[in-house]
Amino acid sequence: MGLLNIIRRMALREKLPLREIARRTGMSRNTIKKHLNADTIEPQFTTPDRQSKLDPFADKLLWLPPMVQELSSLLRM
Repeated sequence: MGLLNIIRRMALREKLPLREIARRTGMSRNTIKKHLNADTIEPQFTTPDRQSKLDPFADKLLWLPPMVQELSSLLRM
């Protein structure tokens, strides 16, 4: 949840005064007042679909968990 949404929730739902919101967020009262009066929507960024850094090693990682369990059971003996 973005900071603007948190500020709005504190002000509108929880009915907190500006000073309390400023204390909890660490922001200036003027900044909080500016965000509440602006009526802007916080931008939502989409994450582009891209390959994971571990994708080249996916087949090696598939056999790893059973092997780790076997090793840990051997070490307990």
